[in-house]
Amino acid sequence: MTLALFLLITAVCLILAIRKKKTFFLVVPFLSIFLYFIVQIILVPLPFFETIKFIFSLS
Repeated sequence: MTLALFLLITAVCLILAIRKKKTFFLVVPFLSIFLYFIVQIILVPLPFFETIKFIFSLS
């Protein structure tokens, strides 16, 4: 479901970027993935910075 949503966002933004010749539309898929990543981190019941430390301490 999430993959399909990101693919749809990417396709729509690519079409808009080509038709309207605006490069901003090419940034929107990256912003949506970044926003999704932040929301998923916030949903973890640990404090935010502890969660970030845990993610980056994984090897």
